[in-house]
Amino acid sequence: MGNRLTKIYTRTGDSGTTGLGDGTRVPKTSLRVTAYGTTDELNSVIGMVIAAGVAEDIAGLLGEIQHHLFDLGGELCIPGHVAIKEAHVTWLENWLDKLNDELPVLKDFILPGGSAAAASCHLARTVCRRAERCVIALGEQESLPPQSITYLNRLSDLLFVVSRVLARADGGSEVLWQSNRPPLSQS
Repeated sequence: MGNRLTKIYTRTGDSGTTGLGDGTRVPKTSLRVTAYGTTDELNSVIGMVIAAGVAEDIAGLLGEIQHHLFDLGGELCIPGHVAIKEAHVTWLENWLDKLNDELPVLKDFILPGGSAAAASCHLARTVCRRAERCVIALGEQESLPPQSITYLNRLSDLLFVVSRVLARADGGSEVLWQSNRPPLSQS
């Protein structure tokens, strides 16, 4: 393991810059910092999903994804580093297929909700989409490993499916969007 943090504040970022994993100093507003910062945010939201109380298999799945996201953050923080590989994407796809096969066919749009865990997972899904957009923007300016974007794209799909699973847990149900709902009453 690398250096241990014995002092949390360093004052090196007080001027609005931060150090990348290779030692390069960049503005905290750089696309690279935004990409790995949003990936870190996603990791935190997934932690909230787990903390909301989910089944052991889902907690294990999400916990492994947290490790992948930490690896992806390192990949984004160190230019030229590769951590996410095709096997990571395949692993997500296998989980996607397994969980989705157990769900009823989707006929309506779903609103975020159903349970605290499901709503938190929908939040994770939307943060994942934002992280994906940040990584795409970075990839438009710098060379990135191709699986970074693919992983986030597949992960957002998986988080949607996990949201559906969580909404149905313990006899709950999904919140369906009603396209033909009556107009709001003015009273």
